Amino acid sequence: MNKQQLAAKIWESANEMRSKIEANEYKDYILGFIFYKFLSDKEEKYLIELGYTKEDMNTVTEDDTEIMEDVQNNIGYFISYQNLFSTWIDKRNDFDVADVRDALSAFDRCINPLQKKVFDNIFETLRVGLSKLGDTAANQTKAIGELLRLIADIPMDGKQDYDVLGFIYEYLISNFAANAGKKAGEFYTPHEVSVLMSEIVANHLKDRNEIEIFDPTSGSGSLLINIGKSIEKNLGNSDRIKYYAQELKQNTYNLTRMNLVMRGILPSNIFTRNGDTLEEDWPYFEEGDRIGTYKPLYVDAVVSNPPYSQKWDPAEKDSDPRYNGYGLAPKGKADYAFLLHDLYHIKPDGIMAIVLPHGVLFRGNEEGSIRKNLIENNKIDTIIGLPANIFFWNRYSNDNNGIETKKGQY
Repeated sequence: MNKQQLAAKIWESANEMRSKIEANEYKDYILGFIFYKFLSDKEEKYLIELGYTKEDMNTVTEDDTEIMEDVQNNIGYFISYQNLFSTWIDKRNDFDVADVRDALSAFDRCINPLQKKVFDNIFETLRVGLSKLGDTAANQTKAIGELLRLIADIPMDGKQDYDVLGFIYEYLISNFAANAGKKAGEFYTPHEVSVLMSEIVANHLKDRNEIEIFDPTSGSGSLLINIGKSIEKNLGNSDRIKYYAQELKQNTYNLTRMNLVMRGILPSNIFTRNGDTLEEDWPYFEEGDRIGTYKPLYVDAVVSNPPYSQKWDPAEKDSDPRYNGYGLAPKGKADYAFLLHDLYHIKPDGIMAIVLPHGVLFRGNEEGSIRKNLIENNKIDTIIGLPANIFFWNRYSNDNNGIETKKGQY
């Protein structure tokens, strides 16, 4: 069975299983379990490389601090034998929803402190949502058992399998988006649009040795990942790409982190933040020493597909350096606030690509003034109009959609 057939099979079965659960919610459960399997399989592979046999695995517990610390130091987290995905499968009829609850709680306390930002509370959405998979513990156990068996065959070992896993993950996200109605825009940029943006950005950065990319409205992280894949073709080394992502909604933020980790990106190259992009701009600092470690974030490329024509509060933003020299977007439409935010964070020789409704090209008043300032400051390289209905919904806007790519920084 090839990856397309496997992905289609998983989607069909998952869609049947979800019963009355909304697609936008159910995706968090199945994708969360896929990610847990990925982490579990990765640890088993590492243990086998150390010389452990299948029979030895039951000695891998939190009581053995030596192996626990070794695993944490090498892969960033630790999962005890009783909490491994394969152990759940082997339990068959003895498996219980309590096994999952215990495992998810244990995972948080067994993260390498150096990787806390990447993995901390990453399963929170899954943990909280387990009760929605059935009205009793028995029904929850049955639903989860079916999910586990469904994804048990997904290969997750090595470079080639990352490709299969990535394809299946993207396939599921795309299909859940198609079934989630207007909520799809919160987490998904259509693949074709993502690829177009990726090729534009990669071409601009083709001669660089190290690259930092940032998505301030990251959704599931797929846009960032596609940018990285296009850049890697020229760079030749994926470990020289650093990924920065900010996302407002907790469950979607967790998807970003899961997606980045599952693509084989080094945890040390992943920098994520859960917060409101317009209200909480990303200064770079460590929580223990905000002043001593503070530095603004300037990157080679910023890409984003923000919520269209969203309301925001421009009050007291006059002194915000992101908007200096350009103006403030109107209260009822934050499109230009997102655009100027992105522009602010690129290096002088960097590039940005943003998806916005076509209305930003024509609306007057404050937006007309900002548009004039952008043109006079030579900040617009290219505007690409896209067909109507290319997105699953128009994210708060009745306008058609378009892409604008911006280059340089004031």
